[in-house]
Amino acid sequence: MADEVPVGRRVAYWRKRRSMSQQLFADRLGKSKSWLDKVERGVRRLDKFSVLQEIADSLRIDVALLLPEGQAPQPVGPTTLIDLGDLDAVQAALERYEQVGLCPAPAPPPLADVRKSVRHAWLTFQHGRYPVLVRAVPKLLRDTQAVELAYRVPAERITETAHLHGQAYLVASTVLRKLGHHRLAWIAADRAMVIAGRAGDKLLTGLAAGHAGQALLGLDRPRSALEITTLAATALAPGGATYPEHISVYGHLLLQAALAAATIGDSVSVYGLLGSAGEAAADLADDANHLWTAFGPTNLALHQAAAAVQLGDGERAIRIHQKIDPDLLTALPAERRANHQLTLAHAYAQIGAVDRAGDALLLGDRLAKAEIRCRPMAHAVITDVLRGTRGTPPAPVAALAEQMGVGI
Repeated sequence: MADEVPVGRRVAYWRKRRSMSQQLFADRLGKSKSWLDKVERGVRRLDKFSVLQEIADSLRIDVALLLPEGQAPQPVGPTTLIDLGDLDAVQAALERYEQVGLCPAPAPPPLADVRKSVRHAWLTFQHGRYPVLVRAVPKLLRDTQAVELAYRVPAERITETAHLHGQAYLVASTVLRKLGHHRLAWIAADRAMVIAGRAGDKLLTGLAAGHAGQALLGLDRPRSALEITTLAATALAPGGATYPEHISVYGHLLLQAALAAATIGDSVSVYGLLGSAGEAAADLADDANHLWTAFGPTNLALHQAAAAVQLGDGERAIRIHQKIDPDLLTALPAERRANHQLTLAHAYAQIGAVDRAGDALLLGDRLAKAEIRCRPMAHAVITDVLRGTRGTPPAPVAALAEQMGVGI
């Protein structure tokens, strides 16, 4: 679509792509058909971030697709944990091309410092501290690129520096996807895949494929996401005894493929993929965190619940949750636990238990604020909670909605 196309016409375009009438889509938004008609004709402007995000979530697209290229929605007030200037800096870092000599390469920092920085970035992500990570990503990309360019001998050194460089792109892709910037997330994952191919790093290639699949899923390309993750999983399928990092990447790919299949509605593939992931998880001694995948039996259960929600079976997701050992769940990274609470909130909303959904969102917010307050999916779920609540919502839920910029 051309960049000059007005926002209202973009809404109409995507609504028709989803085969929804104006009345049906207006009902989903809790608006009148007249309101939607005015929006699509450009009579009524869409200049409120929460409304734009709600429309994008209902259409299952990145909010950026509703806006001209380069124009970002600007949330205001207490809803914003992420500084828009920091996101601009991440995009600028993705637009640099030192690798092919188009920009002067910065002096490389000590390799030991870069190792620590990559590790710290992943720990920051797994603690759910997305604002801190977004601020760190541009320098991380520059530093890892600089060391890959500088340290080219001996051969094992270039293998390590390429892996660090690829990991930097993967952590950038992950946090961008969490924040709903799926196009940038896909670019970062694609860069990691190029680096992995250049270095002949099969595990990094698999990880990059998994992240690319997640980004494609956010871009409403579930079949492409399913294809890339299943192909990568097949390429890494263990043919006997292998090491934990290999099993973890293989299992991670199967989980991402299962979520893509669930988005399509292919329940047979979902359960087949989850079954294979279960066999891989059984080969690990515990809920390890090899190569930052957090892959293991408990994270498998979390993905089983997420796939059930995606298939519209909230009751099944809740049953899966009830069987998870609380101690094992507590041992997972804060991001995983908060994400699971978001899954539960969605499941409870599906079955009409909006009070329990609100409780799950509040618990997720206590575990990792950014996982709830910054994610488009959480905005959609809390909107469902508010609409489904009879009378005035509980004060903590109302306060969280206000902090997220979601109107009651």
